[in-house]
Amino acid sequence: MLRPYGPVVRDDHPPFSYPDYRATVKRAPRSDLVSILQTLSETTGPGPGWSEVSEEDSDLTSNAGTGAAAIGERIIVTGRVSDEMGRGIPRTLIEIWQANAAGRYVHWRDTEFDAPLDPNFLGVGRCITDEQGDYRFVTIKPGAYPWRNHFNAWRPAHIHFSLMGPSLGSRLVSQMYFPDDPLLDHDPIYTSVPAHARERLLARYDRAVTEEAWALGYRWDIVLRGSAATPGEDGEG
Repeated sequence: MLRPYGPVVRDDHPPFSYPDYRATVKRAPRSDLVSILQTLSETTGPGPGWSEVSEEDSDLTSNAGTGAAAIGERIIVTGRVSDEMGRGIPRTLIEIWQANAAGRYVHWRDTEFDAPLDPNFLGVGRCITDEQGDYRFVTIKPGAYPWRNHFNAWRPAHIHFSLMGPSLGSRLVSQMYFPDDPLLDHDPIYTSVPAHARERLLARYDRAVTEEAWALGYRWDIVLRGSAATPGEDGEG
């Protein structure tokens, strides 16, 4: 959770250890966490490099710089970053990363899945929220892919989000999923989130965002604190 914006609500976040998600068993803390009071230096800096973000960074269909478009179903993902009172939070750095349309990441370790890479798709993008807290990405809908957590395990389509506040100590990492995905109920990362909070991880189709004959539109609003806060990833706030 972005701690400068408010305390962590643990009942809305996945536990540190969730046996069905096998990796958490080894990496979860074995002792109670210790809260450390943050001073001005932790809550105000150093912050992200906003000046290095360009408009082109938010279009994952073309930011590979090859001059050709990425392959797959083009989508628009937009939303608003707000606090528990519904106030938009401006100047928040948002970074996303994802698999391509075939379910393959551009990463040297992603070699087990026999799926093609797209030379025109980097799978990463970033933007800064505007004065109302709004953000917008153009990308490709990611494909599902197998992983070795359990027998016949497949991850549902998802996009990873990282939101950086005014300092390195104020970060939220989460995942956005798509509605009506049949793999959701079989995914221990998604189901590790308490049932009452899972819907907050689902984007919704938005006809107003959809652009005719070009791209489907999805809206995913992110709440940084309070009873409707967006759950963090892997039990981390």
